Amino acid sequence: MASDPIEMMVVMKDEVSFVRLTEIEPTEIASHMSDPRLAEHMPLLAGKWDTDVVESFVARKERSWIRDGLGHWAFLVNGKYVGWGGFQKEGEEWDFGLVLRPEAFGLGRRITKKAIEFAHADERISFVTFLLPPSRKKLGALDRLGAKYVGAIDYDGERFLKYRLETE
Repeated sequence: MASDPIEMMVVMKDEVSFVRLTEIEPTEIASHMSDPRLAEHMPLLAGKWDTDVVESFVARKERSWIRDGLGHWAFLVNGKYVGWGGFQKEGEEWDFGLVLRPEAFGLGRRITKKAIEFAHADERISFVTFLLPPSRKKLGALDRLGAKYVGAIDYDGERFLKYRLETE
């Protein structure tokens, strides 16, 4: 244990960082996405995630970075992978998604806060949308952020609740 009070504060504070998905071992993402608890709130999650599926998924997300200059990240806490998400262009809108490992569900607020701070600083993003499945009942975090309910929409044949947060 660190003896210097400043070192102790640094050690005790969980550091959240964002890195590209390419920096994460495909087996880590495959294990994460194969957890059956994720399917409860991910109606579009289908099939088994193996390293081939992950490599295809990461390649699609990297194409978003090339096309839009922004995309999905891997989220790390103290250097350990806890999930993925970020901004994805949907038409002219920037949608924010967050997919955490079940043991990291409590970190969603901190990670989202950091991502929204990024959006406020990025001149390309005048607002952010959030698409949530109707199975999500606890929506207080969106209210605290200032997001407003837009309405229900159909996305890839599934119903989602759409919220919008102004960032300008």
